[in-house]
Amino acid sequence: MNELRPTRLVGVTVLPEYLQAESINGVLDRLQAAGVNAITTSPYVMELADEKTGSREPPIDAGAGSVRLLDRPLWGHRELWVRTSPSFEADRSLYEGLPYQPPAPDALTAREGAIIDDLIAAAHRRGMQVFFQVQAAIPPGYRVQFGGPLEEDRPRLPNGRIPERRVANNGSLASPQVIDYAVALTKDLCRRYPALDGLRYDWPEYPPYLLDDWFYDFSDPARAVAAADDLDFDGMQQAAAALYRRLHGELTNEMLDRCLSAADHREAWLQFATNEPELQAWLDFKATLVERVLKRFRAAITAAANERVAMVPNAFPPPWSQASGFDFSRAADHSQGFCVKLYGMHWGMMVRFYTDQLAAANPKLDPARLLAATIRLLDVADTNGPFDDAAWGYPEPDEPHPGGPEAQIRKIAQAQQAAGETPVFTLAHGYGPVDDFRRRLRVARDASSHGVWFNRYAYLSDEKLAAIGNALS
Repeated sequence: MNELRPTRLVGVTVLPEYLQAESINGVLDRLQAAGVNAITTSPYVMELADEKTGSREPPIDAGAGSVRLLDRPLWGHRELWVRTSPSFEADRSLYEGLPYQPPAPDALTAREGAIIDDLIAAAHRRGMQVFFQVQAAIPPGYRVQFGGPLEEDRPRLPNGRIPERRVANNGSLASPQVIDYAVALTKDLCRRYPALDGLRYDWPEYPPYLLDDWFYDFSDPARAVAAADDLDFDGMQQAAAALYRRLHGELTNEMLDRCLSAADHREAWLQFATNEPELQAWLDFKATLVERVLKRFRAAITAAANERVAMVPNAFPPPWSQASGFDFSRAADHSQGFCVKLYGMHWGMMVRFYTDQLAAANPKLDPARLLAATIRLLDVADTNGPFDDAAWGYPEPDEPHPGGPEAQIRKIAQAQQAAGETPVFTLAHGYGPVDDFRRRLRVARDASSHGVWFNRYAYLSDEKLAAIGNALS
């Protein structure tokens, strides 16, 4: 299979709206000057809308990201509302009989859709690889904000509930309806855009942005898969429910202290999640669901294109990956690389989400100790504190991102160790002030010997692009 080119990869995610707003050559000129040799885009086109008919750009991230603004104005705006259309006309025969169907092309498709074909050709003329990023479990799959699963295909908590608040509107990875659609989309894109170098799947896991996200998936589709595999679904469900209760009302300050005095963050986890066989079986079950999804995606790419086209999933770093179901060692059998996210603004957001929920459920906990224990468990800092509570949340555009550089490097190293010979690329984020971006850029560069992806062009000002060129040249 394609193992990607041997040169060190420097990639940027450039979503189609910037090709429309700044022109293909304008974007590629800037990226090439910064030493970029690979780009990722998506198969849609965009136009302006209003608050009633469109979605906010940039994404609001369950309310926490409402502070976020675009570094590069889009059609003159740093915050706007938009609508999208597919860049191509789908092959309907691939989706026959599925409850999820691709959106129909419209006037926007006819007017702007060819820009994706033009981008691929122009990038290849410059020696740049081109990937598509699509959603693994959010039909119709073109862009994260647009779409979502049917009620019966949503992942559920151990008590059968669907949380009201979600960041990632993913469907259950056990749902044949959701995954069959993603497989059909994969084949469609590979046939329609045969010159693609690869596909990057976003969220081919259970994204753990909120604490409840850790406790998926006990949906009916998951129960059906477990039954087919002769697994004790009820036992897994009861063990997960017991852990949920422990975290929501049974935590003590003494438990937090033992967590903080543990030899390492792995030992710290044992204060809360013991090695009960049913809990481990549940984690293994999630990893099986993820692996099967990736195996189907890889087979679909090979069938519709060939082994030349790479599959490079995006993934959360350890220890989040254990909760999300993304086992790098198992996924490596089907992938040509991994993009592991070092998104500092999301780290701060997730720490805040978790601690707020735990504090509300355990009002006697000392807030400082709870914050320190959460940071320790997630291994996102280089010390045990004390920590500034105000620094852990979604940072404003001019605020640095929390998270220690050594912790970031550790996470990439852990993922690479599990992945074996399959390359792990650092996936860094451009959001934030320039000086802090330079710091995170150096960490991303040093963490992976294979290369770096930057998400995304919207947050890469000319000054940040120059920093990329200086740091990675």
